[in-house]
Amino acid sequence: MERFFKRKVPELDSANIASNLCLDDINWEEEIKYDPGLRKQIDDYHPNLREMVRRKYLEKWPCQPHTCSFPVTNIGGGPRRFIPDWFDEFGSWLEYSESTGRAYCFSCFLFRGKKDGGYEAFVKNGWNGFHRKQRLREHVSDVGGSHYLAMKKCDDLLQTRQHINVAFRGVNESAKRDYMIRLNGSIDVARMLAKQGLPFRGHDESKDSLNRGNFREFRDFAAEQNPVLKKATGKGKSENSLLVSPEIQRDIVHCFAKEVLHAILEKIGNDVFCLLTDESRDISWKEQMVMVLRYVDKCGIVKERFVGLVHVSETTSAHLKSSIDALFAELNLSLKQVRGQGYDGASNMRGEFNGLQSLIMRENNSAYYVHCFAHQLQLVLVAIVRKHKGVSDFLPRFPYY
Repeated sequence: MERFFKRKVPELDSANIASNLCLDDINWEEEIKYDPGLRKQIDDYHPNLREMVRRKYLEKWPCQPHTCSFPVTNIGGGPRRFIPDWFDEFGSWLEYSESTGRAYCFSCFLFRGKKDGGYEAFVKNGWNGFHRKQRLREHVSDVGGSHYLAMKKCDDLLQTRQHINVAFRGVNESAKRDYMIRLNGSIDVARMLAKQGLPFRGHDESKDSLNRGNFREFRDFAAEQNPVLKKATGKGKSENSLLVSPEIQRDIVHCFAKEVLHAILEKIGNDVFCLLTDESRDISWKEQMVMVLRYVDKCGIVKERFVGLVHVSETTSAHLKSSIDALFAELNLSLKQVRGQGYDGASNMRGEFNGLQSLIMRENNSAYYVHCFAHQLQLVLVAIVRKHKGVSDFLPRFPYY
């Protein structure tokens, strides 16, 4: 982690843009499949190749075979099949696979995330509920939904003049150097705030505000102390590329999180660890499940590291187990590495037959469950506060009294 917090952004050049990947070695005729049922998922490609793959698919356009024979299947108590008129009714996003006999969403295939609703049905497995045409309308949903954002990203990718690499080639070396100085300045401020655990945003970030939040105030202070940064952010510079917007801040912190998480997983490697999880409602009444890994490092020191926070729509043991499986798959971890489980005493967590601990032990009988000591202490304090007046006076604001 320390080596990451001292890291600088490298100079941007043609080698970085190309990502040192030899595109000439890829056989695009074999790689880009017209049939959506035969395609490799976008996330399976190297991150530096994904934009090129998306462009190739956009050049090929969606798979809409109007003249093929659509097989009839018994669905919902009657014979059903895909209707080719749906291509005209729903537009260019709807695709059909002759190999699987299912429908897919072209724009969601290119840009939809795995955690978004509808990914499994319209991207990975395909949709065959042909008796429920309303499901196609529900997939489109409203403005701002996942499908809408995927469609917008497809349109943006087709607008080549708006691409950052095109714009970057059109500016001179001095502008590029100023851009990198501003970027490193924002990274330095974000690094310091993240390391100290300070909030980024302010209540009023307008130009007339006396306190625009920690990020902007520290960025202005850094510019006052650093003449090079001050010159790159001074008057006459582009107001829309100062790299201080909330989106830029989130992108920088997200990169920090990925690097820190990578360092944690690198230390664990293929070794064993214990799994600590708990779920709780946040201020918006959404259930959030936190996951912590407890392991022993190479020096024999026990470490506990936070690795994920997942929103769960329900708190059943089966749903929590599927959320853990999804996060483990994302982190490239295996339940076979788990050697212990630590949860609270709720029935959905510690249940002997259908609890979360029993579901995990069915896959790995070495993942022994231990009632979390912090939760045990909490229960003891609650019981004592309720029974002993002296303790209740000593802890007058105990939250569970």
